[in-house]
Amino acid sequence: MGNSPPIPPNPDYLPPQAGFNPPPPPPVRRERPSWSYAPATYALVAINCLVFLAMVAHHVSAFSPTTDQLMFFGADNARAVLVNGEWWRIVTAMFVHVGFLHLVVNMWCLWNLGLLAEPLMGSAGVLAVYILTGAAGNLLSTLVNWLWPLHEAGVAVFPVGAGASGAVFGIAGALIILLKSHLLPVPPLELHKLRRSVIYFAVINLVLGLTIGFGTHVIGSGVSIDNSAHLGGVLCGLLFAAPMVPRIGSSRTLFTRRLRYAVGLVAGFLVLFGFYLAHVPRPN
Repeated sequence: MGNSPPIPPNPDYLPPQAGFNPPPPPPVRRERPSWSYAPATYALVAINCLVFLAMVAHHVSAFSPTTDQLMFFGADNARAVLVNGEWWRIVTAMFVHVGFLHLVVNMWCLWNLGLLAEPLMGSAGVLAVYILTGAAGNLLSTLVNWLWPLHEAGVAVFPVGAGASGAVFGIAGALIILLKSHLLPVPPLELHKLRRSVIYFAVINLVLGLTIGFGTHVIGSGVSIDNSAHLGGVLCGLLFAAPMVPRIGSSRTLFTRRLRYAVGLVAGFLVLFGFYLAHVPRPN
């Protein structure tokens, strides 16, 4: 057997030295599941879907639930709130939906707006704006229905309200303010396009809802849309975001402080509005 040729030295090789240990290899980063980037949004969608499944499991129609069935699961109603004192309906109604199509439309909007909003206002901010603006929409709806009820055979009839659309409009209202911030590390043109899309969403759906509502009133039948809840939600969303700064581009301390201001401001306003609503005289 012949001798093998010598192996040339590796220029990158360093012999081990006494007392020296090479650094460990960097840890392998695992990809985070998509829901972990917006847990509040996914949680809210899941809660709404679970409530709907619970309704169906209790033999509620998936496409045309009755008024009594909606009320049993927590829908809003002016008489129930202001006469019976069932104020909890102001919150529960935003998780109850009038059929499968109503649920799908609201959840699609909530998912899209929530994924955009959660990086800007954090998970706590999304939960807060959903609950507070949804409550604002239901409070305004309760006031409007209390002052201008429907009449059947000379008797005042108060419509039943349900759905997450007031809260969805609230998230849109908050985004309209936050997407205007100069702190966001996004090219101004892209930021302008995003904000314009959210504004178009809010305006078009408000106008569409008012148009359908007017047509239903004139014809006497058709789809019933709670425009008061939509308007109350978007106005409260604008108010909620007014003292805030986006989480992206600002310090954690500043963002947390401004978020607390926003929650305190809107919560205080809703308490005052609820106190006023509780003392509005009953219609004749």
